[in-house]
Amino acid sequence: MSPEQRPSIVIRRPDDWHLHLRDEALLEAVLPYTADVFARAIVMPNLVPPVTTIAAANAYRDRINRALGAGKTFRPLMTCYLTDTISADEIKRGFEQGAWVAAKLYPAGATTNSDSGVTSVDKIYPALEAMQSIGMPLLVHGEVVDPDVDVFDREARFIDDVMQPMRERFKDLKVVFEHITTAAAANYVFGADKNLAATITPHHLMINRNAIFKGGLRPHMYCLPVAKREHDRQSLRIAATSGDRRFFLGTDSAPHIASTKECDGGCAGVFNAPNTMECLAQVFDEEDALDQLEAFASLNGPAFYGLEPNTDTITLTRQSTGISAPDPVVVGDEVIKPFMPETEVRWRLT
Repeated sequence: MSPEQRPSIVIRRPDDWHLHLRDEALLEAVLPYTADVFARAIVMPNLVPPVTTIAAANAYRDRINRALGAGKTFRPLMTCYLTDTISADEIKRGFEQGAWVAAKLYPAGATTNSDSGVTSVDKIYPALEAMQSIGMPLLVHGEVVDPDVDVFDREARFIDDVMQPMRERFKDLKVVFEHITTAAAANYVFGADKNLAATITPHHLMINRNAIFKGGLRPHMYCLPVAKREHDRQSLRIAATSGDRRFFLGTDSAPHIASTKECDGGCAGVFNAPNTMECLAQVFDEEDALDQLEAFASLNGPAFYGLEPNTDTITLTRQSTGISAPDPVVVGDEVIKPFMPETEVRWRLT
């Protein structure tokens, strides 16, 4: 029986290589949806204030572990937020001490809480040199922020204007092109060497930009980078299901309470942690590639980061009818609304 015909599949427990957990009440509300499924996650550092020091990273990890409670086997992998004035020595010490496993490059103003980000890559050359020397990965939000560049073209422009010149200068630097959304980005990674990898989100595999506007503005489909054209979505599917070890799962699950999304100037972010694996199973099933799901979700990421894959497993079962959307997550008097595509999802994590 081929994988595509099986009523259920068993894979190694997955990891999430790009996750927003927020802090305080939001952290406590959303953390179980990740910790109950994923063994590890790369935790984004764009808090207010951002995580730029060893002390801040250790303190944030402690808050996450306290929120976990007893009996959970989830490991948060912390990251450092790069700024124009970040200390290369602090980055190196933090990596060597295990305070963080990678550093995040946000172009200033590109997304949520990125105002303290990097205004020009040449300002962090000392940091990149230090990271290259110790094998510390650079995680990149790959969009230019020039307001004259169309929002749908900012990722492709970033490749030409920033990514390629940076990689030519730092040839041995390990780089993760995060939450790619375009055919241009997928093709760029396919054509690159082993030092470049990319994460892909479940929502960018399931929706294109039409979903943001279907029947009116739909704020819970709005994220950054925004979903792109249909041919971009198809290219991402080819990449994710290809078996190429440089592509792996990063959910970019980014929770916001509904009142901050359903308003003028609403926040960018899709909260997909409650149903990531069900959505991925649906995508890989539709692409006749269920045999590649474990590599994408559970094997390729650890290989790039030099970690062992998890030994425990999860089981996904095909349902006869579509499953319902996850319930909203209550946070005080507010709710967070989870992602649910309009296309039918027939897989359940059991």
